[in-house]
Amino acid sequence: MFNLSRSQETIDLLLTRRSVKPFTMAAPGPDAGELETILRAGARVPDHGKLAPWRFILFRDGARASFGEVLRKRFAEVEPGANEDRLKIEAGRLMQAPVVVAVISRIVPSKKAPEWEQILSAGASCQNMLVAATALGFACSWLTEWYAYDAGIARSLGLAENERVAGFIYFGSPTLPKDERERPVLADICADWKPPV
Repeated sequence: MFNLSRSQETIDLLLTRRSVKPFTMAAPGPDAGELETILRAGARVPDHGKLAPWRFILFRDGARASFGEVLRKRFAEVEPGANEDRLKIEAGRLMQAPVVVAVISRIVPSKKAPEWEQILSAGASCQNMLVAATALGFACSWLTEWYAYDAGIARSLGLAENERVAGFIYFGSPTLPKDERERPVLADICADWKPPV
């Protein structure tokens, strides 16, 4: 049976979801059960051909600091003039949130689903995780930064030739009140289709 109250809650969630800067997040992050729910939401997206053109790499507990050392070392290689303060920033990237998930877009050979559709599916996976985490009361953010595009970091993540990072999604508890930012005016981005003259 249709539940207007529950439907309105869902619409309100979609219309008020807001990314939160990772450095403002705190513990606790999602526990094992909550994280499973978030990941299940990430795997329940449009997926033409049932290809699952995405996978998830989880950074929890000590893995965040270990990967931070990988980031520090790689950044020192690509930016040899970086000072110690900057290297500390790179080492602490994933320490800003209790849980970080790397969403990996992977292109699967398919006659049905073009590459572009598979990439869009990975993006939908990221968005579903953000919505699920917000519904559970967590702060979250979808970021890329330099390390999402670096070949050396891709190797350290064990990415195959057909894979790339769609984003790192940070999950934690909010420490600041939710704010708002300017959004597009619908009249500026929407138009009725008209047949060509």
